[in-house]
Amino acid sequence: MAYLTPNEFAKKMVDTGESKIKMAPRDVLIRAYMAGAILTLAVAFAVTAAVQTGLPIVGALVFPVGFVLLNLLGFDLLTGVFALVPLTLFDKRQGCTLKGMLKNWGLVLVGNLFGALTTVLLMSIFWTFGFSQEPGAAGQAIARAAEARTLGFAVHGGAGWLTVFVAGILCNWMVSVGVVGAMISSTVGGKVIAMWLPIALFFGLVFEHCVVNMFLFPMGMLMGADITIGDWLFWNEIPVVLGNLVGGLLLTGTALYVTHYKTAPPTAAMSEQN
Repeated sequence: MAYLTPNEFAKKMVDTGESKIKMAPRDVLIRAYMAGAILTLAVAFAVTAAVQTGLPIVGALVFPVGFVLLNLLGFDLLTGVFALVPLTLFDKRQGCTLKGMLKNWGLVLVGNLFGALTTVLLMSIFWTFGFSQEPGAAGQAIARAAEARTLGFAVHGGAGWLTVFVAGILCNWMVSVGVVGAMISSTVGGKVIAMWLPIALFFGLVFEHCVVNMFLFPMGMLMGADITIGDWLFWNEIPVVLGNLVGGLLLTGTALYVTHYKTAPPTAAMSEQN
């Protein structure tokens, strides 16, 4: 597997964050667009697998294929930049500013959204023969999920909103561990294994991922879900984005940075810089 030590991949985390914050806006948008499209195509794949087998856990086991592909291709999700880009500010990297970080986050969000909506359009056409017939079992399952993950939380009021927020924290704790997983091995096989495990965990426990939901709810509405855009944004997307930020930044990015990068022994730190 060619495993890298925590001190080694902690430095890679900061270096990667620096490369993302300094990336040209065009490249940020293209990479985010492709990431949103690929990840959400994997959602359709996972839902189809779960419906066909009658076993939701099967969907969780196959969903990571999208995350693995987009990371191997060097594309970016909002959940990943939430964890990595702030580390450049912590480390006071030259040219890395709060304004630059927020700009990166905004561009990645826009790119992910349009990528997800592209997949929504294409899969909607595919599942309905160009909107000429009712959706099949997979489309109906997405419609039910969209209602359950908005109206199902809304009936609990503030407690429901808090629950979605916490589900967002738990999600990006694992998803950002998957992002780091791509850095802890120098072989493709090692990277795939290290990414697959935490992503399967988050999907299997039905935590809330902001980019996944950029597909789930628009697709759900097209498939017949009785919800509005306002329901989606207030009872899911907004608390999920905030929860994903907290989970990725605090439980993965900051935790690994503080304990492995900032406390690296001098000899290790010197060898990493050479």
